[in-house]
Amino acid sequence: MTTINGAPRHDTLEELYRWLLREHGETVDPDRLGHVRTEVERVVAAKVPGAIVELGCFRGAMTLWIRAVLDSLGDTRPVHVFDSFEGLPDTTEEDEIVMPLGAMSAGQAEVLATFEAWDRTPPVMHPGWFEDTLHTGLPEQIAFGYLDGDLYSSTVVSLAECVPRLAPGGSVILDDYADPEANPRTVVKFPGVKLACDEYFGVPSPVEVLIGEGDLAYGRYLRAQS
Repeated sequence: MTTINGAPRHDTLEELYRWLLREHGETVDPDRLGHVRTEVERVVAAKVPGAIVELGCFRGAMTLWIRAVLDSLGDTRPVHVFDSFEGLPDTTEEDEIVMPLGAMSAGQAEVLATFEAWDRTPPVMHPGWFEDTLHTGLPEQIAFGYLDGDLYSSTVVSLAECVPRLAPGGSVILDDYADPEANPRTVVKFPGVKLACDEYFGVPSPVEVLIGEGDLAYGRYLRAQS
């Protein structure tokens, strides 16, 4: 363990991994962290150009993990985060669930605190609802996007704005993309996510189901090299 100004600093991905599972287990798990690390490493190794973005960050656990993986690879690209910082919008009939407006709310200060705990460069934060921020706020080219909007409406706008900006070889991971036929262990918590993807991409879908050791609901879309 290294120190900064005499204070201990947990400085390895392994230590951060254990801390995230302990302190942020409500939003990350070994399967999620492992797949995201693999994908970020692939993007960097392949020299895919463009920005790193996260849509929906809650308290910033996955944001910090992405930052740390980039740092371990010597990649200094900023992480751009888009979030209402006021919780979820209203659910719709496509979600097949009812959650109150503002559920899962976390503020920008909580994200900054997550980063400060590990002395990492904080993300560039874009507060506001996706329909108000993505069209003008997203970088022109995206190398990797982590889409975690939970709901149908959020996923619809996320795909419409992110996928056309993907660089060749770029990709997005869609949290809560649940396909029990491809992964019988998966748990369908937010059915609107896959519905939005099926409507956007068509069926059969080019979204690859990522499987883990547990009940992971994850999908990956890769833009082919031109």
